[in-house]
Amino acid sequence: MARTLFTNVRILDGTGAEPYAGEVLVEGNRIKQIAKDGAAVAQEGADLVDGGGATLMPGLIEPHLHVSFGDTDTLEGLGTIPPEEHTLLAMKNAKTMIDQGFTAGFSAAAAKPRLDVVIRNAINAGDIPGPRMTAATPELTVSGGLGDVRLWHMERETFAIVCDGADEFRRMARIMCREGVDTLKINPSGDEFLPLARAHMTVMNEAEVAAVAEVARAYEKRFAAHARSAGAVKLSLRHGCDVIYHATLCDGEALDMLEAEKDRVFVAPTLGITYTTIHEAAEFGLTEDVVEQLGFRRELDIAIGNMKELKRRGVRVMPGGDYGFAWNKIGDNARDLEHFVKLLDFTPMEAILAATKLGGEIMGMGDELGQIREGYLADLLLVEGDPLTDVRILQDAGNLLAVMKDGAFHKAPSQSPAQAAVAAE
Repeated sequence: MARTLFTNVRILDGTGAEPYAGEVLVEGNRIKQIAKDGAAVAQEGADLVDGGGATLMPGLIEPHLHVSFGDTDTLEGLGTIPPEEHTLLAMKNAKTMIDQGFTAGFSAAAAKPRLDVVIRNAINAGDIPGPRMTAATPELTVSGGLGDVRLWHMERETFAIVCDGADEFRRMARIMCREGVDTLKINPSGDEFLPLARAHMTVMNEAEVAAVAEVARAYEKRFAAHARSAGAVKLSLRHGCDVIYHATLCDGEALDMLEAEKDRVFVAPTLGITYTTIHEAAEFGLTEDVVEQLGFRRELDIAIGNMKELKRRGVRVMPGGDYGFAWNKIGDNARDLEHFVKLLDFTPMEAILAATKLGGEIMGMGDELGQIREGYLADLLLVEGDPLTDVRILQDAGNLLAVMKDGAFHKAPSQSPAQAAVAAE
């Protein structure tokens, strides 16, 4: 059984404890032993990795993964990619994610029905590099809802499957379960850029949401919702939704309902896409005037207040910023930790815990993933520098001296700049 011993590292273990100097022994795909306070681990038969004082931390976990999104500047742009090319694109994105230190990801939707399933299975089989990942459906939406890009005279597609009425939603949810997904994703609310289904609107009805919830329970699948409006949040919670994406426009009742379910549900506001839409998308036609008119600034302001309040109440608020669009690209995902620090007043430690410890929980693996603890899976990053001093260093893959997933190196360790400087003297 392969053994790897990390020595001379500063361990940021993902439990919330302050980092400490120590050693970590990995045996097979699990953390076998942790030594601290000057203690040492037996080195016999282990490959030694001298960290040179670098930070050893759990791998990052993306709670809103879109591995099949193509950094497109239009929704319909995803629909024009043929399945074969789209599979290759998703493979490339999966490698980009693990290159950037994301060793696991909870999918928030696939761009085509089986893309997530195929990529998940190929990663699990060791055929392609990528993070551990769950597989989601495309977004199940209604006519005129988010993801319905059809015109009366023109058939177009994007990341959604359009259903109307409880029977259609129930049938499609069952088909997606048959095809092997882990998560059923619905769009009960709209979005600010949609002229007929804005973010404050709730466009699915009680029977439609209940139908998908029924299938999720019957097939023991996760249940996630694109829910920006207060009504969509409440509707989703009434039917047992596990993951609430956005929750930006919650009212007092919605906040109370989320607090009541805080030990069960996860909230990911996806601030990344809203922030870049406001500040970095002018070249794509989203100028300052357009953004103001569409209401993105207003939504972000409300979202910031709501997320601060949810955090205060102990709700699990997680990063994951809807990366996969032209102005919010796959691979930039670690930027959400910076957004949490700057916009939501998280400490760097709290932001990192949301992307590691809570990440293990949203993956359904909280007892073995997302922390450096004996017996846990060895998904680890060796980082040059201190992310607690500047969480932005996690955005640069060049700062990742090593990336380990399941006890094997995706990126083998190399000398840190500090070590190289000493060796050159």
